[in-house]
Amino acid sequence: MKIYTKTGDKGETGLFGGERVRKDSLRIETYGTIDELNSFLGLAIIEVADTSIKNILQNIQNQLFTVGADLSTPEIDKNKKLNITRTSEEFYLNAEKIIDKYESKLDELKNFILPGGSKGAALLHICRTITRRAEREVVALDNKVKIGNNIIIFLNRLSDLFFVLARYENKVSNIPDIKWNE
Repeated sequence: MKIYTKTGDKGETGLFGGERVRKDSLRIETYGTIDELNSFLGLAIIEVADTSIKNILQNIQNQLFTVGADLSTPEIDKNKKLNITRTSEEFYLNAEKIIDKYESKLDELKNFILPGGSKGAALLHICRTITRRAEREVVALDNKVKIGNNIIIFLNRLSDLFFVLARYENKVSNIPDIKWNE
């Protein structure tokens, strides 16, 4: 199988289920942003010092593939036979547990902090901001077509999780969070 198909040469791509859409459609934008996030997570995994965070991030990468498949498969009757795994409530419930676990290991946050510190933490902050963009795009898509309710909730929790993990990464790297000087 060749990597190039030439089916997208006129600015269209196929969704799961066979529908063809323009490559600049909001649906394509949403799962493209999820793909971008997943790529940055790959870079963050290389740079974070803490092994437990690496494991969490690799699990999130797998979850993001599910989110991407979910977004690229319109929720219409003819696609039900495809048996695509949809974004599960378990995704955001697990994120909440991880947030609680790692937040309990951190000093109470009394100031706004700037993205940065260690390289791993800075990359997790980039992942946080890409997640926020993905969330905005998914909300816009949700205003136009039916998508699974769990996607927005998961992305909302995921950005919070990246924030907490960035702070934890700085802590285990013995690099203080950078306080915002107002």
